[in-house]
Amino acid sequence: MHLTQLKRLPPAAINLSWSDGHTGPVSLETLRDNCPCAGCQGESVLFKTYVPPAVDRTTPGRYELKGAETVGSYAMKFSWGDGHDQGIYTWDHLRGLCECPLCLRAKRGSPEGGSDTGTAGGEARGGT
Repeated sequence: MHLTQLKRLPPAAINLSWSDGHTGPVSLETLRDNCPCAGCQGESVLFKTYVPPAVDRTTPGRYELKGAETVGSYAMKFSWGDGHDQGIYTWDHLRGLCECPLCLRAKRGSPEGGSDTGTAGGEARGGT
């Protein structure tokens, strides 16, 4: 599975389309707050652990998406208005952030939820 299209959804979301036919939105807040980099998530190396400071959601530009680029054939990297651009979002990580109704039900454990591969979340509006 790989990303086939990324479109901007005004005012503050992106719409992701996947090679298996699934389509769904991700808010910029969700995308930024789930940055997988060590600076945002922390890390453990040998016997040392880095725990990042509490997130300041009021930082100017934190949720302003400035750019997006592919990383090899397995991920995306996003640049934010606060200067952050270290996170490498693998396809699996991005897919797990989907906020379409089907994926949200599956995350909540609803019986109707599951790994549906159809489109959900509407069509993309606007340009990239």
